[in-house]
Amino acid sequence: MENAGWPRRVGALFVDWMIAWATTLLITGTSYVDASDELPFWLPILVFWVEVTLVTSLLGMSIGKRLFGIRVAGYDGQPIGPPGAAIRTALLCLVIPALLVTDRQRGLHDVAAKSIVVKVA
Repeated sequence: MENAGWPRRVGALFVDWMIAWATTLLITGTSYVDASDELPFWLPILVFWVEVTLVTSLLGMSIGKRLFGIRVAGYDGQPIGPPGAAIRTALLCLVIPALLVTDRQRGLHDVAAKSIVVKVA
């Protein structure tokens, strides 16, 4: 398994974040222009957490990761499951754990979830 590089990870995160924003706007019926005034700041983060956790636990990758050809796997190469995906995504939402990396370029959110982001074969 080959580690995924930072450009792919950042691109996937951007796509997933835009999907979460669009979903939030659709659910609430808010326009993008009015979003900063009408939406609580935590709602898009909650939608992001739910979407990414569900899809990652079921498929091993989010929509953004699929588009960028990467996936999240456990050390054994299998999907990390709901608990691991929930922990990983929650720490990703906090931002700082994802920015603190080990010498093997794994964020602390991956260390906590016992996961690794790899290129899709």
